[in-house]
Parts: sequence; C-alpha cells; structure tokens
Amino acid sequence: MLRTHTCGELRLSNVDQQVTLAGWVQTVRDKGGVLWIDLRDRYGLVQLILEEGVSASNLFEAARTLGREYVVKATGKVVERKSKNPNIPTGDIEVRVTALDVLNPAKLPPFLIEDDTDGGDDLRMKYRYLDLRRNTVRRNLELRHKMAQQTRIYMDGQGFIEVETPVLIKSTPEGARDFVVPSRMNPGEFYALPQSPQTFKQLLMVSGFDRYYQIVKCFRDEDLRADRQPEFTQIDCEMSFIEQEDILQMFEGLVRHLFKTVKNIDLPEVPRMTYAEAMSLYGSDKPDTRFGMKFVELKGTFDTVDLTSGKNFGVFDSAELVVGICVPGGASYTRKQIDELTEWVKRPQIGAKGLIYVRYNEDRTLKSSVDKFYSEDDLMQWVARFNGEGETCQPGDLILIISGEAAKARKQLSELRLEMGSRLGLRKPDEFKALWVLDFPLLEYGEDEHRPGEGRWFAMHHPFTSPKPEDIPLLDTDPGAVRANAYDMVINGTEVGGGSIRIFQRELQARMFALLGFSPEEAKAQFGFLMDAFEFGAPPHGGIAFGFDRLCSIFGGADSIRDFIAFPKNNSGRDVMIDSPSVISQAQLDELKIKPVA
Repeated sequence: MLRTHTCGELRLSNVDQQVTLAGWVQTVRDKGGVLWIDLRDRYGLVQLILEEGVSASNLFEAARTLGREYVVKATGKVVERKSKNPNIPTGDIEVRVTALDVLNPAKLPPFLIEDDTDGGDDLRMKYRYLDLRRNTVRRNLELRHKMAQQTRIYMDGQGFIEVETPVLIKSTPEGARDFVVPSRMNPGEFYALPQSPQTFKQLLMVSGFDRYYQIVKCFRDEDLRADRQPEFTQIDCEMSFIEQEDILQMFEGLVRHLFKTVKNIDLPEVPRMTYAEAMSLYGSDKPDTRFGMKFVELKGTFDTVDLTSGKNFGVFDSAELVVGICVPGGASYTRKQIDELTEWVKRPQIGAKGLIYVRYNEDRTLKSSVDKFYSEDDLMQWVARFNGEGETCQPGDLILIISGEAAKARKQLSELRLEMGSRLGLRKPDEFKALWVLDFPLLEYGEDEHRPGEGRWFAMHHPFTSPKPEDIPLLDTDPGAVRANAYDMVINGTEVGGGSIRIFQRELQARMFALLGFSPEEAKAQFGFLMDAFEFGAPPHGGIAFGFDRLCSIFGGADSIRDFIAFPKNNSGRDVMIDSPSVISQAQLDELKIKPVA
C-alpha cells in the first residue's frame, strides 16, 4: 500500500506516529513562512503543515507548486494542532510533512470540489467523476451501499434466495416503451431490455423457488423527471403459498429494518388506506400523510348534502364536485397572496379555472370571494362541514376551494395541498410517514393509441395482477368495478413500492388477456410460455418491487434520485459525460441489417 492511514482516521492517539497518506489536494494556504495543505480522500480530510526553516527548503518550495486536485503522497509525523478545528474529525491534529511525492498533477477543475460547489447541474454531470469526489455525493452513494447491504441481510434472514434473471428478453406490448436491442445472429429480430423481471420471477415460483429477490437493473423508454431515469434499480421480490397479508407483513418488515439499521429510526406500524379513501381524502393514490389538510366535499360524488347549489353561483351549480382544504393560520394571508395562489392553480401544469377562498377570522367572522352569493350562515355551514369531517377549521384558518369535473378537481386540489404543505414547512425531509394503499381498481378505460377513436380496458398495474376473488364475477358485467389484489407502499407522498397477488391459473389469465383486447393468438405469441407454465402446477404467489433509487433519495432527504446514482442520465436521457446515446458506424449497421435513418 502507498499509505499507512487514510485521511479521515488520524486522532490525538496517533500523535508522534510516523504516517504516510495519499489523496487529493483540496486547498493550499500559503502564509509566507507556513504552508498548510488540506489533503482529501474518500474517508475524510487532514491538514498537512510545512514551515520555512523547519521543513527542508526544497520540500517547502515543491509544496508551494501544488494545485487543487493534485494526487500526492505525503509522509510525516502526527502532531497536535495549536488551532484546532472542531468541524472535522481530524481537527485536533495535523501532519508535519517530511517527504512529499506528486503522484499525478491535475488540471484546474471546472468547478469547486466542495459541498457548496459553484458548478451547475449540467457542468457537474459532464464531469461526474469530479462531482463524485464531493462529500455530499459520496455520502449519498455510501447510503445506497448500506441500503443494499441491509436489504440483503434482511432478505437472507427471511429465507429468500437471490436469483439473477435475463437482461435480453422478449418485447411485450403492455407498460412503458421498451428499449430494444437488435440481434446480429437473427437479422430483423430484436431483444428488449426488461422493464421488470415480472414473468421470470413468476416462473421461478412455478419452479419451486418460493422466496426470490433480486436487486436488479430495469429499463423504461419514457419521459423523464427528477424521480425517473431510463435505467433504474428495483428490489424485486416474489413469494409462493401466501396471501396479501403475508406480503404486507414481510415487506413492511423490510422497510422497518432499513429505517432502523440505516437511520436508527423506529418506524411505527404502517397504517393502511384503500385507494378509494386516498382519492377521496387526498385526491392522490400516493398521499403525503406528514400533514393534514384532508379534502372536505361541499358538493360531492358521495352521499353528502350539497351545501353549494341553488344560490345562483353558476360555477358551483354546474360543477360535479366542490371540494376544499383548510389551511391552518391562513386567514392572515393578504389579498395579494391569495391572488398569487389563484394564479398558481391556473398554470397549465395544474389547470384549474379559479380558486375560491373563505377567511375564518380570529373574531369568528367570515369573509369570502363569493360573499355576493353566500351568506355568513351559509359559510358557517361550510366550516361546520369541515369540522364534522374530522378536520379542524379554527378561527384564523383559511378554506381554499376548487370545483369542476370530479377527477380533475381532486387532482388540482391535491397539487394545491402539497404546495401549501411545502409553503407552511409541513413536509419535513427528516420526518417519515409510511402508508399502505390497497384495493386499487384492476382496470382503467382509455383510448387505444393504436386505434385512434377507440377505447379499451388497460391493466392499472399489469396483466398478471389477480382480481379480488369476490370481484371475479364482475369481470363479465362491470369490469371497472373490479378491485385488484394489489398494494402500494407510499412514504412521504412518494410511491416507493408496489405489487400484487398474481393470477396463477391459465383460465383466469386467458380471461384477463381477452378483457385487455388480446386475441388468443396474440396472447399465445406474447405470453404462451407463461400460460403453458401455469399448466404444470403453478402455486399461489405474489410479490412486490421497491424503487431502490427512490428509497435511497427519501432516506437521504432529497427530491431527486440522480445524486444517488453514480452515473445518471439527464432529463433527455443522455449521459453528457460519455456523450451517449450516439451514432454507430455504417459497418455496425450493415452487420445488424439495419438501414441508417435518412
């Protein structure tokens, strides 16, 4: 080894020891007769000292020529610092250098390699190998390592076996777009990169591997956001001879294990909520339950008394849904602040036509933007509805109301609720609230992109999800009412995992494919191998997959998953560091029997 110690491990107990360190020069501080060098490696930072008249003159002058990010080896004696630095673990000592070797000089980096860097996202992604030297990014990857390590420890302790599944597989029509890979040996035919190992893990259950998991790369050719990448990592799991409750218990255990071992947090028992409840109370199937502001309907799609119609206010009269939230302390908002919120919900990303407000003043008077239509007694009934629905609406609070078509109004109010939670500081990154969301619809109806103007049923999760046993008769009469035997785990308003009990009988799977618009020939061509396997003794089974990158970002208190991936892509799916994707040569295209794009 070129070094005896790392830059982060020296303490007062090492004083008078002769040590050799190796790392990168963080800074050089030249005070004339004294030279200090901060030397950094993955483990920390240590101060080196050279003094004119004490250090050899050639050594002192050589040290003056060092630049940022030079790779050096330094040998010297550990001494106690006169001016200690309590902000770093090695702040009580420094190393008096007796020998210094430049292992490799370095160009001046394009941005400061410090926690508070001056490099923007694009620049740091272009020089990602430099960005990875920063403590903040390094800590993120250390967190990721620990999460993976503890996942394996838990799964091994529960009797799971880790099995690798193929990366070159068959393209299927359901789900997001596939990344495809041409086959040289089979011209005109293509592999697909897996969006998940779904069918393979089901086949493993048929094979008798009753507890499988894999920390696996998956690929989806879809539009990107802060929490999406074209390639991402899942904790993929499957179990046999189980029911839904067994899955919930097992993988709630995994999440609680991760919180305890990685963050030393005792996560309480995870509450459960149906999809219908989540949409009614939060307008979202992944509600952030760190704060209240639950939805209260003044005119609803459920069996509630309409408190808005018949007052000649056409906006509410024509609306399918009138729904609001109560913002604690919001009555003090100025008209300018409320106008700004109104413009916020009118943005194209939200799409609301307007925003109604009711101030519940400290003196218990009420002031609203619809005073022309509703009396104070009417408004007090609205306040009573909020308090009667389990929410508290107190003097000093502000009611914000959105109306319109039910699904759109709920989505718009959901976005407003999250925005108000952020503005009020209620969405704390160091507070964690987990939730199971259950009983999703099995199917959703939408337009077929391949047949414009025609609609069909789509699987809300995937076509292998089992319906609730008691809802199977509805497949023929009312498919939209069928509930899936499916479940999602949500943490702080982010879906971190989802899964289902699977169909394991050939007849039911064929029925599901038919409902989704597959002809028997199409179903056999795409999934015949799975249907055939079901005839050889497939056990009841189910599973779940956690978005590993998302889990890491939540544990790290970040919104974006990029800093928890060593070499991420940008929003255009490009790796700007290696300039990928890129064109390939004509010779390669010829070999693959692919014509170049005109």
